[in-house]
Parts: sequence; structure tokens; C-alpha cells
Amino acid sequence: MIEIEQLSKWYGAFQVLSDCTTQIKKGEVVVVCGPSGSGKSTLIKCVNALEPFQKGRITIDGVSVTDPKVNINTLRARVGMVFQHFELFPHLSIEQNLSIAQRKVLKRSADEAHDKSLALLERVGLKAHAHKYPIQLSGGQQQRVAIARALAMDPVAMLFDEPTSALDPEMVNEVLDVMVELARDGMTMMCVTHEMGFARKVAHRVIFMDRGAIVEDCAKEEFFGNPSARSERAQQFLSKILQH
Repeated sequence: MIEIEQLSKWYGAFQVLSDCTTQIKKGEVVVVCGPSGSGKSTLIKCVNALEPFQKGRITIDGVSVTDPKVNINTLRARVGMVFQHFELFPHLSIEQNLSIAQRKVLKRSADEAHDKSLALLERVGLKAHAHKYPIQLSGGQQQRVAIARALAMDPVAMLFDEPTSALDPEMVNEVLDVMVELARDGMTMMCVTHEMGFARKVAHRVIFMDRGAIVEDCAKEEFFGNPSARSERAQQFLSKILQH
């Protein structure tokens, strides 16, 4: 579903990604982890062309993201993105936040978009809040709206960029619960997260990054179950996050 081949990216003279290569199969859940500044978020933003890159190739469901013939809005609709800070439109109601892109990008009718929006809000447990505005919702509720908004575009894959890191601890589980359900429904997912409990529960694979490179790319059982076989940097990372 997602193929990344020898991806490299620079900010000026600074190389932020270095020859990253991996594949995510249809229905696979891959967690991307690593220390701050390792390139995790940059990698995931390159996947749906939010960040340009200078070398390599990314294809999604057989379509190259850098193909000049590709409609970038259509591509981004097919690859849902959920950010750390929700990115909801504050001046639109929750239902309107879900409907607007359906109407503008997918050309759905107002009624069709409205019905789809309500069905997805019900799925994430927020149908009763459809008429409210983002400021009236908690952080966890807003993030669930952001997930529903991405799903409204009928994506073939979902990208999550640290979706729980801006939330109060009490709100983290309500967002992770929705992500777990998506994974169980067979959604192809690439998740940048520090939630190792989530990784152990639903990930098929773990990608560990350091200094812009993919250092580990293995099944979750290998990553968590056999730390001594991992690279020295991954062992350091695991020893710090798994001791509490």
C-alpha cells in the first residue's frame, strides 16, 4: 500500500532523512518510534506530500506522490492524516469540519456529506456533539473528530503523527481506543507514537529511527521480545521507555 524507497531529505545543508526504505502492506499497522529529532514526523509527512523531499521515491497504492500528473488534494484525501494538534477549523461546527472536504474534494452532495459525517461521529462516540464547535470539546474529543474527519474521505491508509502527545493523560485512551478499532477493522496505518502499549497491542511492525535513518524495521515480537538483538541505540531507547 505504501512503498518508501531510498528517501532522503535536506533542510539546507542539514540532512534530516537518510536513505529510508520500507514498505507497508495493505491492512498492516506500523508504529514509527525513536528519539526526538530522529526524523519520524518528517518521514510521515513526506508520505502524503506535506513535506517535499530531494531524493528517493514514495508510492501509495501504486501512485507516485511526486508524479506531476497527480492531483495532490485527491492524494491527500486517499491518505488520511491526523496531527498532534487536531487542526480543526475553529469557525465551523464539528459536522461542518467533517463535511467541507467531502463536498469540495470528493464532490459529494450536502446531504450525502452530512449523513456520512454523522455516521462517523457516531462511530467515534461524538454524534451528540455534531452541532458544537471545537472550542466546546475536550482535547481527546477534538482528536477523535480529527480521526473521523480523515475517515470521511474514504482513505486507503491513515497516517498518525503523535496523535496523543498533546493530550492530558486521561484523554489518551479514548483516542487510542478509536485507533485500536481502526486497526482491528483492517485499516492500513502508519503511526508515529511513543505509546508503546498501543504498539504492543496492535502493531504488526515497529520502525525505529535515529538521526534520520531507519535503524530497525522488524515485527513487534522481535522488537519488544528480543531487545538484546536490537541495535545499541534501540536498546538504549527501549531500556528508558520500558522501565516504568
